[in-house]
Amino acid sequence: MNPIKIWIIDEEWPEYEYETALLQKELPGCEIHYSDYNYKQDLEAFGQYADIILAQIYVNIDAPVINKLQYCKGIAVYGGGYDRVDIEAARAKGISVTNVHGYCTEDIADYVAAAIYSACKPLNNYTDTIMQGLWGAQAVKNNIAQRVSARILFIAGFGIIGREVAKKAQQLGLKVLAYDPFVSQNTMLAADVTPVSLADGFKQADFISIHIICNDNTTNMITKKFFSLMKRTAYIINTARGKIINEQDLITAVENKKIAGAFLDVVTIEPPTGKEKIFHTKNITVTPHICYISQESYKELKERTAHNAIKMLRGEIPADLVN
Repeated sequence: MNPIKIWIIDEEWPEYEYETALLQKELPGCEIHYSDYNYKQDLEAFGQYADIILAQIYVNIDAPVINKLQYCKGIAVYGGGYDRVDIEAARAKGISVTNVHGYCTEDIADYVAAAIYSACKPLNNYTDTIMQGLWGAQAVKNNIAQRVSARILFIAGFGIIGREVAKKAQQLGLKVLAYDPFVSQNTMLAADVTPVSLADGFKQADFISIHIICNDNTTNMITKKFFSLMKRTAYIINTARGKIINEQDLITAVENKKIAGAFLDVVTIEPPTGKEKIFHTKNITVTPHICYISQESYKELKERTAHNAIKMLRGEIPADLVN
């Protein structure tokens, strides 16, 4: 009997300790092959014969690639996003696709809270004022911020992550508004959240946190139309997908002081070159897509991805199935 062939396509992880331990335990004698994102030669050499694929969210697995897979039973994606896998082509080929749903909700909520505190209570922006001999109230001048508990947070997208962000924000004392056309108002009210329209949320909030799924309908969804509704003192926080926001419109709004700024863990083009203007715009803070990372989330992500792969190989239906 031929050994099960597993193909891991990734450039993110320095090691595969968790996955390897699970795969070798559950699938004794399996062969594991590795490729980076430039994997087309490997597809011809051995990838097309893989029984299962574990792929990073940045890996483009389109219809021409899927159609070359001869024995593949499933594609297990490392992460919540699976927009770079052609789901329809996989379905037509009988290949299951999984993501890892909700594994880092607490970590993303912590990131949003950190962004809010960064705006309300910055701790590292006083070197110049101290060098000028300013101390106490003189060091703050006219930039006296409101308390965190006096602020309003608007959550655009009230799925599992949005709800965790709401709980975290409520613990900090913020009033929370939410928009999600796929979630009932009763569900929001039960979570002590005020349901509003997308436009009203942008108008009322001091902080806007984006948790919308990226697809053809939501790409370029947030444009200058919505930035024009925001308070001049308001910030936007995006931990979802960069393509949801029109990046140039955001830059223009911040440069023209139409809004106070932004905290972004995602950008339009990932991975970026670092030369993009978004990285060089004052009052826009960009982090390198790390909002989800903690020791706990890292372990859960890798183990659940491996478990999803194993279940698909066995013909079982994983809870994380997306097609």
